[in-house]
Parts: sequence; C-alpha cells; structure tokens
Amino acid sequence: MARDLPPMDPELSATLEEIPDEFLLANVVDFDDLPATRERMTELLETMLAEMPDRPDVESEDLTVPGPTAERDLPLRIYRPVDAGTDTDDPLPCLYWIHGGGMVLGDLDQDDPTCERLADEVGCVVVSVDYRLAPEHPYPAPVDDCFAGLEWVTANAADLGVDPSRVAIGGQSAGGGLSAAVALRARDGDGPELCHQHLIYPMLDDRNDTESSRQVTDVGIWDRGMNLRAWEAYLGELSGADDLPPYAAPGRVDDLSGLPPTYLDIGTHDVFRDETRAYAERLLGNGVETEFHLWPGAYHAYETFAPEARLSRETWEARANALDRAFDAE
Repeated sequence: MARDLPPMDPELSATLEEIPDEFLLANVVDFDDLPATRERMTELLETMLAEMPDRPDVESEDLTVPGPTAERDLPLRIYRPVDAGTDTDDPLPCLYWIHGGGMVLGDLDQDDPTCERLADEVGCVVVSVDYRLAPEHPYPAPVDDCFAGLEWVTANAADLGVDPSRVAIGGQSAGGGLSAAVALRARDGDGPELCHQHLIYPMLDDRNDTESSRQVTDVGIWDRGMNLRAWEAYLGELSGADDLPPYAAPGRVDDLSGLPPTYLDIGTHDVFRDETRAYAERLLGNGVETEFHLWPGAYHAYETFAPEARLSRETWEARANALDRAFDAE
C-alpha cells in the first residue's frame, strides 16, 4: 500500500482548487474517444492562450520538412528573438522542443507560450516538432518523427542561423520522455551530437510500479489511471512487457553513459516523480553531468496552472539558468 503524500505547496494547492472542472485533464480526457478529446483540448487551449501575455520580441514561422516516411511531411514551428535574424557569422544556440500530451494529445499550438518564453528569456532559437500521436501511430512513429526533425535541424543549421555545436533537446512530460529516447538513439547511432538534454517531468517508464505511481491517483492533472491508459495506447500489447524495443521507454535503459549533460525537474506530487529521480541517479552513476530538482509540494504542470506562484518562478529560473550554462559551455 502506498504511503500518503507530503503536504502540497499552499500556493499551488489554492490554484488547483480554483481550476474549473472542465480544465482538469481527468475530466477532459476520454481514452475511448481520443478524437473528441483532442477537439475539447483545442477549445480549452484557445481559452488559455487568450489569457497568455504577448511576447513581441519573439517571432515564429511554420514549415514542413521531410518526415521519416513518405506518407507525411513533418510540421515544425521555429521561434527566434526578433533582433536575432539568421546571421551565419553569429549563430544562435538552438533548443529542439517536443510537446507533451501523454503520447496521445498535443500539437504545436499547445506549447506556444513555453517556446516563446524560452526563446525570449534564453535568447535562443527554439524549434518545436509536431509528431504523430498514438494510438493511431504507436511506437516507434513518435520517436521516428522527432528524430527526423532533429536531423533536419542540424543538417540545416546554417540556414536557420543556428550553431550546430550548441543544439539541445528538451520537452515536458511525454515530450521529456521522447527527448530522452531521441537522445539515446542519437548516441547509439550516427545521430546529431547534442550539447544538452532538458527533461521536464518526463514520462520515462511504462511499468508504473514506483511509489509515486501508486500515490498520485486523484490530483486530477495527470494521475496513475491516465498514465496507464496512455502507455497502453503508445505501446499496445508491449506495455509492461519484460522486453521492449529500443527507445520505447527510456526509463528501462541500463546504459546511460555518453549522453549529453542533463537537466531534470519534477514535483513531489507528480506521478513521474520516482522514475525521474531514478533516471537522474542512473545518469550520475553513468558519469553524465546531471542537474536534478525535486520541487516540494508540486503537481504535474504546476508552473502552467500557477505561473505566478513562487515555486513556479523559481522553477523557470532554474530551467533558464541550466540552458544558459549549457549554451555558454566551451
């Protein structure tokens, strides 16, 4: 039996209580009708984006590039500081970003505020990828899409005004898990060399056998039951199996040596808490430069729902500082 969670951060708890029921994922996501869920999420997202501050110092453009298969081109959205241009004599660092959504939800619009803020505050190019979603496109399709986009970015770095030696990968939740998978694939094959991976409360392990997986059942943002269904959608009959194909669940990979310096963070009230902590410890044990933050009393995506809370502001500062250091490293 799981032990009780420690107290939640008071500011975050107060915000959680004020979130309308229609914004809680537990009340929105229907795994038996994901197309309808995606439509509802789009409507909710439009409401949330309307309340986000404008960032006039950041511009974005959409383009499509070749995907891993001929059946679909790969949509990308590129964000850059407006005064940066594409000067090949002074290229910018780049964060290749993968959105969350449990492998079954999400699109480019979802992470507009996050990508704009990162481009603005870190002073980098951000490239966001719109990968195919499960269950219509289960593993390995999302990993293949994200890897293909990363290869395109590094191959076209000069045209993008990007320094190919300062390309990082990152994402939140499912995007964090896919980032970890792509980084592993790049390490193991002839993939792009990454200067950093930025894993924000990442979805890493399909087994759901940690203490936090058993504890976090009714927060309403992303809980055990939803996570189980999401992994089933992504992996099908392979979910929870003893053997998985490479890169399906990075939390299962034993050898993490040779990966780029890594930043990870997670809240104590997040279903991914223990798998993220275990991944950080294994990275350290494999000689990877690792920064790990366990934020007390924080639930999944807390900084999105409560951006003005002290803990959210501290979180953003830590993330930006980690990227600054990664991009400034010799």
